[in-house]
Amino acid sequence: MALDRWIALIILIICSIYGYTAFFTMDAGLPPFMQRNPMWPSTFPKVLSVLAIITSLIVLLGLEKGNGEEKAPEINYRRLTDYKLGQALMLLGLMVAYALFLRPAGFLISTTVFLVAGAAILGERKMHILIPVGLVAAGSIWYLVQEVLGIFLRPWPFFMIGGA
Repeated sequence: MALDRWIALIILIICSIYGYTAFFTMDAGLPPFMQRNPMWPSTFPKVLSVLAIITSLIVLLGLEKGNGEEKAPEINYRRLTDYKLGQALMLLGLMVAYALFLRPAGFLISTTVFLVAGAAILGERKMHILIPVGLVAAGSIWYLVQEVLGIFLRPWPFFMIGGA
């Protein structure tokens, strides 16, 4: 079995567990007044798990390859060093660092640094474009989440807003 199908099988297993949790265990502790709402806290996880299961089944069954089309080259797991593995690992490390620094550094700083550093890892070198785009993107997302949706999202580091 090809590497992409093994990865699809692993994602299918993970999403099946996630879907089971979303469909059968997340809603058990809902208070009665929330049980009458059309949208529950588990609605997005349910949709996400179903879409991920469908997508992984498409890859697992090979339906994405088509019938008479050109075949994409298979990933040769024996030659992984020929691929841009360093960039992928650096992006994974950057994602972990983003998750760790999100609370202490605040959303705006950590998201801007994540976007600029991620684009730099992928090869973009125009910092005079990257930094404003990162600032506008982080500020727009913060505004939508904080002001439009009404979900508190700490914008600045804890020491800039009075601690805690």
